[in-house]
Amino acid sequence: MTRIVVIDLHGQFTHLERRALRDLGVDTEIVSAETPADEVDADGIVLSGGPDMDRVGNAPDHLDGDVPVLGICLGMQLIAAELDGAVGAGDYGGYADVDVEIVDDEDPLVGSLAPETRVWASHADEVTELPDGFDRTATSEVCDIEAMADPDAGLYGVQWHPEVAHTERGEEVFENFVAICESASATHD
Repeated sequence: MTRIVVIDLHGQFTHLERRALRDLGVDTEIVSAETPADEVDADGIVLSGGPDMDRVGNAPDHLDGDVPVLGICLGMQLIAAELDGAVGAGDYGGYADVDVEIVDDEDPLVGSLAPETRVWASHADEVTELPDGFDRTATSEVCDIEAMADPDAGLYGVQWHPEVAHTERGEEVFENFVAICESASATHD
């Protein structure tokens, strides 16, 4: 059975991320951000949303692993910040419905959502510059980089919250991530 752990970055929806994975038949649990990465055994990692970068603990260490990583909101920002991208304050601020345009319909995480989907997102902070090796995979009128990916490195991020009911086709994002993890696991076996 595929095992994907959710690293808890203290977001209000972290439990919903775990439930979305569990509902897909995945072995999953929420793990503290303070847990050393080498103590986490998984086929994939979800870096949850959260309030700020001050409490991410050992979460950045998961980027050096050999399993796919999905960053959601703060999790995506953490990926960008750690890999020399840039994160800044968004112009739009708090939670709202946003129409997101998928700009890479070949992307294994969000490509199936093309050409656009409606999501629930916070833009208090957002990725303002992609890290090297990453492509922008989604955009919107309020945020240039709504999603990003470096499939070769197994790193993916979405600014929005696929785990909440307000997001259309959010389950599909998790299904796609499970498929990415299963494919990577088969390659390692």
